[in-house]
Amino acid sequence: MSTVFVEGTPISETRAPDVPLEQRWERRRFTARLVNPANRRRLSIIVVGTGLAGASAAATLAELGYQVRSFCYQDSPRRAHSIAAQGGINAAKNYRGDGDSVHRLFYDTVKGGDFRARESNVHRLAELSVRIIDQAVAQGVPFAREYGGLLDTRSFGGAQVSRTFYARGQTGQQLLLGAYQAMARQIHLGRIATHPRTEMLDLVVVDGRARGVVVRNLVTGEISTHVADAVVLATGGYGNAFHLSTNAKGCNATAIWRAHRRGALFANPCFTQIHPTCIPVSGGHQSKLTLMSESLRNDGRVWVPVAAGDTRPPSQIPEAERDYFLERRYPAFGNLVPRDIASRAVKSVCDAGRGVGPGGLGVYLDFADALERLGRDGVESRYGNLFAMYERITGDDPYRVPMRIYPAVHYTMGGLWVDYDLHSTIPGLFVIGEANFSDHGANRLGASALMQGLADGYFVLPTTIGDYLADGPFPAVGDVSGAQAEVEDRIARLLAVDGDRSAEDFHRELGAVLWEHCGMSRNETGLRKALELIPALRVEFWSRLRVPGSGAALNQSLEKAGRVADFLELAELMCLDALHRTESCGGHFREESQTADGEARRDDAAFSYVAAWEFTGVGRPPVLHREALSFDHVTPSQRSYS
Repeated sequence: MSTVFVEGTPISETRAPDVPLEQRWERRRFTARLVNPANRRRLSIIVVGTGLAGASAAATLAELGYQVRSFCYQDSPRRAHSIAAQGGINAAKNYRGDGDSVHRLFYDTVKGGDFRARESNVHRLAELSVRIIDQAVAQGVPFAREYGGLLDTRSFGGAQVSRTFYARGQTGQQLLLGAYQAMARQIHLGRIATHPRTEMLDLVVVDGRARGVVVRNLVTGEISTHVADAVVLATGGYGNAFHLSTNAKGCNATAIWRAHRRGALFANPCFTQIHPTCIPVSGGHQSKLTLMSESLRNDGRVWVPVAAGDTRPPSQIPEAERDYFLERRYPAFGNLVPRDIASRAVKSVCDAGRGVGPGGLGVYLDFADALERLGRDGVESRYGNLFAMYERITGDDPYRVPMRIYPAVHYTMGGLWVDYDLHSTIPGLFVIGEANFSDHGANRLGASALMQGLADGYFVLPTTIGDYLADGPFPAVGDVSGAQAEVEDRIARLLAVDGDRSAEDFHRELGAVLWEHCGMSRNETGLRKALELIPALRVEFWSRLRVPGSGAALNQSLEKAGRVADFLELAELMCLDALHRTESCGGHFREESQTADGEARRDDAAFSYVAAWEFTGVGRPPVLHREALSFDHVTPSQRSYS
């Protein structure tokens, strides 16, 4: 193992105050230095990304008086991938009176992440969850309401309480529109300058500080450099490294990977989440997969035939010959076990030959009981748009026949390393939302991504970035043409290869390698195989890539090529991280480390740490910096949902 990475010095988080857990965020808010309103007007901040984290951060920072420049590759901030989130957002409001609390949400999140997240960060997230709902309601987000007028909630995986607030199956869309309208107000006031259809291609670092970004206008091809006093990355995760995922096709890792190459540590890249309820792959022609919300598991029951190879239609399989395997294996949580556990359970029954549909890669999600209990109108009021989407894609009516689902890549818990202030290892570079690693450990609970994005953007970053900017304004940036020249050279290299394979073809092959060897289950043999295949594929990419057209205009093939080039580097680090972590935890399942009944077995003595990787060059061993995790309020234990 020592030949594939170098052991570095330990890293530690020092910003969380040394006071009782419940007081840390309030103490940090008080100790963080302030910037007076007159000085804020003289400070500028670049925010890259306009999803829930980026839009809420840009709006709030501009409201405080900072000059904000917002960049997104979509044609409008409203098109960010957050708009696709379906099921809901968690908050410890306890409107149901079912025993929820800030501490319970904190506990469920730490446990759901398999005890691989910082207690301080997770507790802050649970605290802020209640304020997020108030903020969204004040913006007019149309959350569902129960008969008495209170906001309604439902359950999600990994919890035995109903804490998930929702707007039918369109919660992400409604929350993003709320953040966007706050952002639009600041655009109108001239405090936010927006740059749509613009992609960040590099980070500008001057005298050790992040001072700007190099971007490409995706319509005209123009390369330009923008400087500021601080840079915020809110660019989402890297699940599209697998090619087939539930992410939008444009989602990519270029912003965070370029920051990593400039010195930002990358934490826990092997912690990727496989979502159990997705529409199964239908053929080699597909370019992405479609998520069916976890909220469906509130009322849908997951089952397969008892007998292997049973190809009868579901309506002809009697109840006695059905195996509701999640309810059988995990009676305390049933169909609402966490995503990593549900996904592996689905894989195990399909591997045993009991899967349904083409290739046996599917299980049933059946709403017959819910339709009998609630009636069609009741089911439609909760899931109508999701049922319609499923029927449009598959041609099957889920009111009449069960849905077929299978796990797919959905989210990444790894990301750039940040401290309690969301500050990366590059001074002046802050990372929020899914782009950082901070809150979810080895597995994110459902409905917690929206919670983290809005907590970071509305509440955490606006407080902590001021502590850094209190040292500003910083000296004027001198000549930064070197960074722009590097970007221009890289684009020229991509165009000059003039080979015979498209970037999409390389991406599909990379995704197949990752899914096979670093997907739902991993082992040493497979990971070492991947670490041979990926560098070889990268060499072939730079000798056989074909990018038609030029860089002087709209060129989506060129955009794709740059993103795949970065995925080819990131994928190697993902596999190396998975190889070095010989335990199983959360979404990282090493076949060599499992219990007698096939569940993940952690090794707390050896691996209770964050793995933060330092870039040393393409093809060179990275440096591993370990951040030890301590648990003073939750005792790590073997997760049980039985």
